[in-house]
Amino acid sequence: MQNTSSRQESGELPNGWRIARVGDMLKVRNGYAFKSSDYRTEGVPLIRQSNLGDDLVDISEAKRVDPYFLKQLPDFIVRDGDLLIGMSGSLGKIARYQHAEPALQNQRTGLLMVKPEHEAKFAKLVLKYVEPQILAEGKGIAVQNVSAKEIEDCTFPLPSLEEQREIVAEIEKQFTRLEAGVAALRRVQANLKRYRAAVLKAACEGKLVPTEAKLAKAENRKFESGEELLARILTERRKNWTGRGKYKEPATPDTAGLQSLPEGWKWASVEQMLTEPLCNGVSVKGSDNPPGVRALRLSAMSSSGFDYWDARYLPLENSDVDDLWIQEGDFFMSRGNGSLHLVGRGTSAQKPPHPTIFPDTMIRLRLTGAVRKSGWLRILWPSWIIRSQIETRVKTTAGIYKIAQPQVEGMVVPLPPLAEETRVVAEVERRLSEVKKVESLVTVNLQRASRLRQSILQRAFRG
Repeated sequence: MQNTSSRQESGELPNGWRIARVGDMLKVRNGYAFKSSDYRTEGVPLIRQSNLGDDLVDISEAKRVDPYFLKQLPDFIVRDGDLLIGMSGSLGKIARYQHAEPALQNQRTGLLMVKPEHEAKFAKLVLKYVEPQILAEGKGIAVQNVSAKEIEDCTFPLPSLEEQREIVAEIEKQFTRLEAGVAALRRVQANLKRYRAAVLKAACEGKLVPTEAKLAKAENRKFESGEELLARILTERRKNWTGRGKYKEPATPDTAGLQSLPEGWKWASVEQMLTEPLCNGVSVKGSDNPPGVRALRLSAMSSSGFDYWDARYLPLENSDVDDLWIQEGDFFMSRGNGSLHLVGRGTSAQKPPHPTIFPDTMIRLRLTGAVRKSGWLRILWPSWIIRSQIETRVKTTAGIYKIAQPQVEGMVVPLPPLAEETRVVAEVERRLSEVKKVESLVTVNLQRASRLRQSILQRAFRG
């Protein structure tokens, strides 16, 4: 690629180059609007926006549809080697389909049909180059969308076919080095994810810190066991119960088939640890501005608590929602999600800066004092012990995984002695805080790699 810095400064193009539309090089084929009722657990993979990875289409968790759609909708088949682009949410994300089995293309994804007189590899670079234009064209508040025409109308400097091939060869050489670094960072991310899971697993099995039983023996003293702690929790539950009607003892959990627990631990049900019945939030259409009762959106939930600014205002009186005000230490879980691994995710509420209620998409677990203060359930919730129970109890409705209150009440959790809970929570938080630091560094370096990639493209398309 020749040095044309003077022309770059003046805005001129190199000799033989011209400004072209993306549509001059390729056509963006829209997908088909499949219904959620079409989804199956087996069949032909359906490529949706969420299946577009950083470079490849991932069908490991893809929805499936009946194979007869391949005959019914031949114009929406995706074949090995096809390129797809995100048109909703992650705008401009490009991924190649590399699977022998054919797939089908869902709406809000675009299949890139490169014209025969152009290089497919160069066309992919063009789309990476115009990604800032695609993002600028995005419309929508909650989810950004872009149309096929808006992508095709993006412009770029088009060199001759020979120079296209030279640019591809040079960029592939530079990108190979860059992608090697990115791949290393992705491996670090994967290792951190595995380490996080291993820490939580060890915490749930009494292997992260010395057990209270072991310490008590070494120090020749007595200790409050998990069974005794549960008895104390149940006493507190009876005393402070705020549910309607006559108090009813929670059912003893069925522990048949469960793993054995460390000495001094006890299985308990979620229901046994509540001071009042589980509660769903309210479903009322609201607005972004006052007046009204302040209510969180589901998107306000994260593993570290709530973003209290992610709220709307409902046309209700305070007296209408007396039982829905969020209190510090309340535990919440999501009731439904289109992805199995996201349904039932939970968080512990920090103190709200303003009186705030929660939406119908969440379930509140108001815990007894001992469990509430220790943070044990908050630490335990992302672990395999809880996730495995959630994922086997959910039901699917119109492609959405949902979990209801009765299924949550019957879930069981391991209950260590309170002193041990405190030590485990502190150790988990210490280790995971280190994980977060490394994850932040990885994220920063991935962002740098993305900026460098765009910088390389910008230089290449200036000739």
